[in-house]
Amino acid sequence: MLKKFFREQYQVLKRNRKTTLTLAAVFCALVLAAVLIGVSDNIPGIVLCYLAATIPVIALTLAWRELKKFLILLGVSLAGFFVFVLLHNGFYALGTITNHIAVLRHLIEALSVVSFCIAVLLCPPAFLVGAVGSIVFTVKRRGK
Repeated sequence: MLKKFFREQYQVLKRNRKTTLTLAAVFCALVLAAVLIGVSDNIPGIVLCYLAATIPVIALTLAWRELKKFLILLGVSLAGFFVFVLLHNGFYALGTITNHIAVLRHLIEALSVVSFCIAVLLCPPAFLVGAVGSIVFTVKRRGK
């Protein structure tokens, strides 16, 4: 099932090469703008980061035409937020325990940061895209 999903996504991105390249350019521009403006305690920089994180999710959902897929994205992103927050906290606690082992400390710290970034930067835009897609396809279904 996962192999089919990735094969389908590859075919969509290959067919829509111009759209894919446009989304990639927008993503790079938003990331560059966020870095130049600064993200630390800077609301415009944080908004640019969230907009940049939304672009890959939009690229993945570009060819979806089923309500079910958007509802799955909605549920997985909501559950993923809580899972990755718990993972971040667990890795942070494990990092404080294994602070004296240098290699393990850096590995645990990297896993903690990655979990935090997924929970804070990727799950909310995925939830938003899932919610908007669900609403759009529910309205389309009722309009028929």
